[in-house]
Order: sequence, then structure tokens, then C-alpha cells
Amino acid sequence: MAPHLSRRADALPRLAPYRDEPRATTSALGAAPSQLPQRFLDAARGRTLVLHAMHSVVDWLAFALWRDGVLIRSLSVSPGGGIQEDIGERLEFELPFWAGERPVEIDPAWGEDQDPYPLPFHPLELGEEALRALFGFVIEGWQDPEDVDAQEIPVHGFHLVDPDGPTLEQREAERQAVIEQMGPPRFFRRQPDGSMLEVEL
Repeated sequence: MAPHLSRRADALPRLAPYRDEPRATTSALGAAPSQLPQRFLDAARGRTLVLHAMHSVVDWLAFALWRDGVLIRSLSVSPGGGIQEDIGERLEFELPFWAGERPVEIDPAWGEDQDPYPLPFHPLELGEEALRALFGFVIEGWQDPEDVDAQEIPVHGFHLVDPDGPTLEQREAERQAVIEQMGPPRFFRRQPDGSMLEVEL
């Protein structure tokens, strides 16, 4: 483990809690975590900021690390897309993966004609090690006795609203009005000819 990274929760750098609409963040991020919108860097000014994202459906991992607004490391990798971004010196926890010491073991159930895994490691396994090294816990996989119990970490959530827009109460009232206008739910069943027939449940 790099000397500046600790697994003790009380030794972790203070992070800037920030919550945005996930879709907006993901679309802004794309395959390049280094392109995190400036507003996040501004919110973390003077502190360490870590971006970490995994998507198990496509085995995608992205993480990035900034200190005082300076990008230290950024990686985005998946078997389908390859290495989409690899900026900065690799961190100590990454080295065994890049050295081929943590390969994906081929499962015989996949069939004899299975191509070898296109990367020297599984991105989600590296993602778990990144969580451990950067935050002190893992979500899945082997837990080290020194790992923090992620279930015990209090998390702050923030809801961003437009100060000139409707309040949360007004938005909820609008939603309820729309639901009431919709009437009771209707159910349909596809017929053999492709048409839809309304049915009672």
C-alpha cells in the first residue's frame, strides 16, 4: 500500500461530500474520469477528491484521484472498450494487476472455444482493491481484518434544488396532481395477432 494511503477510517483524508443527479455525472464522465466537471473540483478545493465508479454489466471500472485540484491518477478500463484512459503513475495497489499477478481464470463452463480475457486482470477486482486502498473498505470479495465495515460508515446525502424553481413540497404536489389525473391503472395483454386487449386483474 502506498505510504500516503491508509486503511484506517480516521486516517482517511476529508472528502467533499457531493451528490448530483447520477445520470448527469455519468454522461459528463463518459470513459474519461479525468474530465469530471469543474464544479466537483471546486467543491473539494484544498482537499483530496476521489472518483470511483464500477458497472458490473460491462465489467467497467473508472477511478481518479485529485489532490488540491491537481489530477494525480485517472483510469478507465473495460474488456469491451480496453483502456479508455490511463493518466498518471500507477498506484501501488494497481501494480500486481498490471504485472499479470491477478489474471482472470477461465472457467471450463464457458466452453472450449472461449477467447482469453482481453485484459491482464478483471476490472471489477481492481475496482475492489481501489476501494480498499482509497477508502478502506470493499463491497464484494475478500475482506481484510483491517478493512472498515462499510455498513458502519455514515454517509451524508444532499439534494440540490434550483433556488428559483419550485420547492420540494410544490414539486411533490405537482406529482400527486398528475397521478390523480391519470386515474386507476389499466392492464393490457398482447394477443396472438400482436394487438393489445385490456384485461381485468
